[in-house]
Amino acid sequence: MKLDNPKKRMSSVQLIVTLYFICVAVSSVLLYLPFFHKPGVSLSFMNAVFTAASAISVTGLSVISIDDIFNNWGIVLLIILFQIGGIGIMTMGTMVWLLFGQKIGLEQRIRIAADHNRSKLSGLVALMRDIIVLSLVIELIGAVLLGSHLLISGYETKWYVAYFHGIFASVSAFTNAGFDVYGNSLMNFASDYFYQAVTMVLIICGAIGFPVLIEVRTALSQRKLRKYKFSLFTKITTFTFAILIVSGTLFIFLFEQEGVLKGRSWHEALFIALFHSVSSRSGGLATIDIGQFSAPSLTMLAGMMFIGASPSSVGGGIRTTTIFVMVASVVSIMRGQKSILVFNRELIDEDVRRAYIVFFTAIALIFTCMLVLVWVENRPFEHLLFELCSAFGTTGLSTGITASLSATSKIILILTMFIGRIGIMNLLLFLKKGNQDARLHYPKEQVMIGQ
Repeated sequence: MKLDNPKKRMSSVQLIVTLYFICVAVSSVLLYLPFFHKPGVSLSFMNAVFTAASAISVTGLSVISIDDIFNNWGIVLLIILFQIGGIGIMTMGTMVWLLFGQKIGLEQRIRIAADHNRSKLSGLVALMRDIIVLSLVIELIGAVLLGSHLLISGYETKWYVAYFHGIFASVSAFTNAGFDVYGNSLMNFASDYFYQAVTMVLIICGAIGFPVLIEVRTALSQRKLRKYKFSLFTKITTFTFAILIVSGTLFIFLFEQEGVLKGRSWHEALFIALFHSVSSRSGGLATIDIGQFSAPSLTMLAGMMFIGASPSSVGGGIRTTTIFVMVASVVSIMRGQKSILVFNRELIDEDVRRAYIVFFTAIALIFTCMLVLVWVENRPFEHLLFELCSAFGTTGLSTGITASLSATSKIILILTMFIGRIGIMNLLLFLKKGNQDARLHYPKEQVMIGQ
């Protein structure tokens, strides 16, 4: 009797999630190998797993110092893991298939669509090419700018070290991985506005979403930036992204007048507030000790990281479109509208339903994980919430408590990072058991809601 192939019983989403899990497992073993470590340095397997999960999920939460543990080969391995996690495992797989001249069939296209949250199968191969080319071009430009700046400004005296660190910094920023090779994030560049500005641009390019980058490139190539008809997705994403960055900057200004901003010049205060607002999208880099922020700022930033980046980007969280759709639905109810109108378009009911499902599931996840953390850790509540939201948003900002957390808490963060990377909808579809559509329809009846 011939047994069914287990691979064929998997849905596309289940296969994608399984591949990410395998990547974390393989990466954990590789990072644990002494070959990638500096002489005389050891790494526990738990810390190797945590680092691998953080790298594949492009989170940046770390329980070790990258520069103290890994040699140059280890850093190269981390760059590869950032690319796999940030650009997407199916995108990288597509690149390999194309390089070997393999034809991208229907099955591969379905998996690509699942990995990038696409509803249509047409144009996926061209999309993957665009994502790969755009990513490499942006990372290359960032590496040249940062590497040259490190050399010219005297941060590094050897050109090959400067550009090697520039490559790492560029890839880490664009993929929103949030790792650094100096052991203190970007605190060495707290007064270097050029380095910060380039890093912020790279973070935004990675987190705003690949479809947005492709549309902007198309508009620029046609020299019709003002007249180009951008998609509703791009309009919603850029609008929400801008609102979140501006509001985050203003909140930090408000909350930290007597805190980390006290006594600083206006330009220092501006860059501190702006940089950490941008980084909270999913970047995970910091120019000051995050633990110095006040409780209101930490709580606000936790909310920002919970929202996260845009769909089809390198970031995590519930995504910008989710919060936009929810707010738009509330506004429509306040106006007495039966349909949700945004930018002269009407939103699809299924998208609204998915937004609330994602939000509710994410809240339930964070609440459950917080119960465990406050049970096993004797830490300030806002620090634990910040750490958890940082993991879920695959951001990587930390108040400095990650390395000292218990094994149970580290496992919670690993799972949260993994879920944040694959997305809430993919998690639910991964747990789906077959097609459960009802064949019978029953009478509908209203229930009282919210009164």
